[in-house]
Amino acid sequence: MKILVMGLPGAGKTTLAAQLHKKLRDCIWLNADEVRKEADDWDFSEEGRLRQAQRMADFAQAQVTQGKLALCDFVAPTASTRKTFNADFTIWLDTIDESRFEDTNALFEWPTQFDLRLADWNYSLDSIIDAIEAKRSA
Repeated sequence: MKILVMGLPGAGKTTLAAQLHKKLRDCIWLNADEVRKEADDWDFSEEGRLRQAQRMADFAQAQVTQGKLALCDFVAPTASTRKTFNADFTIWLDTIDESRFEDTNALFEWPTQFDLRLADWNYSLDSIIDAIEAKRSA
């Protein structure tokens, strides 16, 4: 199962993913910044963002094929990047209205399809895990 934790930069994606990673069984965590660093690819053009979404999807699928849960946190700013990643479960962190990056703010498309939308940081980690596990076992 591929889990996408998405939202604007600064929304809390990495913080949530770190918490989830500690609690979910058979879970591999892929952070977009670490993946970009490993690929040495800091291209944030539309093409670069699609390439990153595909890279994240490929790494995540490799883990899923090995029976792992792939937990991925990255902005996934457009419908096309989210479609490319093709998550089985999407958590949208809708905790801020804009990030410190004007280019990302300008192209960010508010998602219309997601499994969970967290509008503030007062979320229940156990409830999120229960929702993931329910989908995982379905």
